[in-house]
Amino acid sequence: SHKSSKREWKPLEDHSCTDVPWLLLFILFCIGMGFICGFSIATGAAARLLSGYDSYGNICGQKNVKVEGIVNSGLDLTHKKYVFFLDPCNIDLVHQKIKSIALCVSACPRKELKTLADIQKFAETNGSTLCSYELQPSEYTTDPRAAKLCPKYPVPESAPIPFFHRCAPVNISCYAKFAEALITFVSDSSVLHRLISGVMTSKEIIMGLCLLSLVLSMILMVIIRYISRVLVWILTILVILGSLGGTGVLWWLYAKQRMSAGALETQIAKDNLQALLIYAIAATVFTVILFLIMLIMRKRVALTIALFHVAGKVFIHLPLLVFQPFWTFFVLILFWTYWITVLLFLGTTGKHPVPNEEGFVEFRMAGPLKYMWWYHVVGLIWISEFILACQQMTVAGAVVTYYFTREKRNLPFTPILASVNRLVCYHLGTVAKGSFIITLVKIPRMILMYIHTQLKGKENACARCMLKACICCLWCLEKCLTYLNQNAYTATAINSTNFCTSAKDAFVILVENALRVAAINTVGDFMLFLGKVLIVCSTGLAGIMLLNYQRDYTIWVLPLIIVCLFAFLVAHCFLSIYEMVVDVLFLCFAIDTKYNDGSPGREFYMDKVLMEFVENSKKSMKEAGRGGGAEGRELKPMVGADEE
Repeated sequence: SHKSSKREWKPLEDHSCTDVPWLLLFILFCIGMGFICGFSIATGAAARLLSGYDSYGNICGQKNVKVEGIVNSGLDLTHKKYVFFLDPCNIDLVHQKIKSIALCVSACPRKELKTLADIQKFAETNGSTLCSYELQPSEYTTDPRAAKLCPKYPVPESAPIPFFHRCAPVNISCYAKFAEALITFVSDSSVLHRLISGVMTSKEIIMGLCLLSLVLSMILMVIIRYISRVLVWILTILVILGSLGGTGVLWWLYAKQRMSAGALETQIAKDNLQALLIYAIAATVFTVILFLIMLIMRKRVALTIALFHVAGKVFIHLPLLVFQPFWTFFVLILFWTYWITVLLFLGTTGKHPVPNEEGFVEFRMAGPLKYMWWYHVVGLIWISEFILACQQMTVAGAVVTYYFTREKRNLPFTPILASVNRLVCYHLGTVAKGSFIITLVKIPRMILMYIHTQLKGKENACARCMLKACICCLWCLEKCLTYLNQNAYTATAINSTNFCTSAKDAFVILVENALRVAAINTVGDFMLFLGKVLIVCSTGLAGIMLLNYQRDYTIWVLPLIIVCLFAFLVAHCFLSIYEMVVDVLFLCFAIDTKYNDGSPGREFYMDKVLMEFVENSKKSMKEAGRGGGAEGRELKPMVGADEE
């Protein structure tokens, strides 16, 4: 074929740098992210965020500059290091801030102060004045302004939040009330308290069950290759029973309606009858199509099972693959923490203190700074996608090394570290480019979703419907691109070609094996989904048995939901790695069968299990009377089997 004459696939023979300009672009972008962070710290945002500031624009714990037109600004607050809110529980849900005068004080009240006299006593003994700056401690009980300028009492016992010098009430009940305000549907607040106390009392059990879900996921990774055949049969039987049952019920309803409608010749009865007939016919057609698809796919299911089997072996040879999600997750958490910190800095950046309606100071962003937010948001998406793509590339590199090493004894000591090393030395540009393409699709989708939420109240059904359609299309495009990217990374790992060439090569191979790709994605995904369900159900069952000692059934709900969610997330992380490995193996297998035929000098690289599958497809082709010389010699199960 002209394709192979143009450029052979040379697994792992030479390594060259790919997509260097994109790497440079990505580095420049990251420098820009760093610049935003540096800028926000330089403009005093970091000091304002960490040390805190009062309602008059003074930063606590330092000397301040006077702000025009604001009383009490420009004070020397070197000894007053903590921010104290006069009414800490008055939270404005719309603007997500505390609606209260904030002051700088030298110490937080460590015990509850019930009256103004207590506040005065606290000020005299501890030297920490909790009322506004213009009142002297001696005037607290006498001055009429005290009602407005002093804290709302009883003043709750507070402690400073570590690192952020803010006094926060020790008893979080007022914030729990704020949480209850969010959860309006819990009309009876005692239920919420019972739920939260239920979680607190059974936290050891929750931790234990989360560990159990981890262990179960690891065990499933090892066993899935032995039970994949069973899972396929379960899936087939379920699909057959489901479709037959549904069709049967519809026909039965139609017959029953037909019998009873003999007496009642009303228009509604006729319409109902016709609708049922249409449904029943549609269901029958659907069932027939489904059965035909299953007949066509039955050969390809064998390949899925074989690939799952080999994937299980890969995990035994490369046990470190299992921990791949942990590293990715850890790096993502670090990056997100950094991102949120800078976001908070940006929130307090604004060089310009602006007096608001009540005469207090707010800091507002001015001019071009507003666009930093957008840059920062793009950074969040691109860099997160970059980290995920690095994981895909690492996994692909390791699996490719495993597949194309004839003697498994000659594998590098840790193929994963070798793969990371290759990624960092040669292929970071490719990963940056791939993740950028995903970002390009994600951002318009997010903007459209934002517009869609803004239009919620407006009754323009047509516009909202069109938006929904656009969002769906973009989502589908994103999913397809993610799948293509993953295969492009595999091609890059095999051939050291740049992103576009790799994507094109991978796409050609995938199109040649379209039916197999469909089978592996449908059957394989469903098997993995069954695996997830299995883990969640086992964890949930264990949870019910362990929580059984608590007779109060309302308390069960929250711990069980938490545990099941955690189990699902863990299972999803592990099994998504499994899915990646299966996809990479499939591409390697497709390339292997395309360019090798088992003759001397062109031996297969594949595993024994896959060899058996290839031998079987050869046999079935010969039996089909197509054992022509060329067809028999040059094994093309890829195209051959797909014509059956």
